[in-house]
Amino acid sequence: MNKSQQRGFTLIELVMVIVILGVLAAVALPKFVSVDDDAKQAAVNGVAGALSSASAINYASRKANGTKGVAIADCADVRQAMQGYSATVAGSGLPTGYTITAAAISTTSEVTKSDCSVTGQGKTAPFTATSVQ
Repeated sequence: MNKSQQRGFTLIELVMVIVILGVLAAVALPKFVSVDDDAKQAAVNGVAGALSSASAINYASRKANGTKGVAIADCADVRQAMQGYSATVAGSGLPTGYTITAAAISTTSEVTKSDCSVTGQGKTAPFTATSVQ
């Protein structure tokens, strides 16, 4: 007796696998779309952190030696403390496409995070700037 065995998947099994993959894709796709927004916000947060750090380092340098660092009287002045700043190049000190919302800083106090902000890639992040003359 020669019994032939058939191997493979039935049509219903293949349809079920396709349906399951479709459901998984529908659930996962929105998560991958929101990753782009998260990445843009993280990039702006990184620049804001760099601005806060530059302000703090500049403040310490200026207090230790009055000829070091730069005078900061406005949130926008913090860009001068960033690596890559050049007085002859407009917008230098910040990545291309980023801007700082200017706000005056009193000469004796620290500006709160809500007073200074950086905007780029359609996202905004607060940063802290310290005035130093």
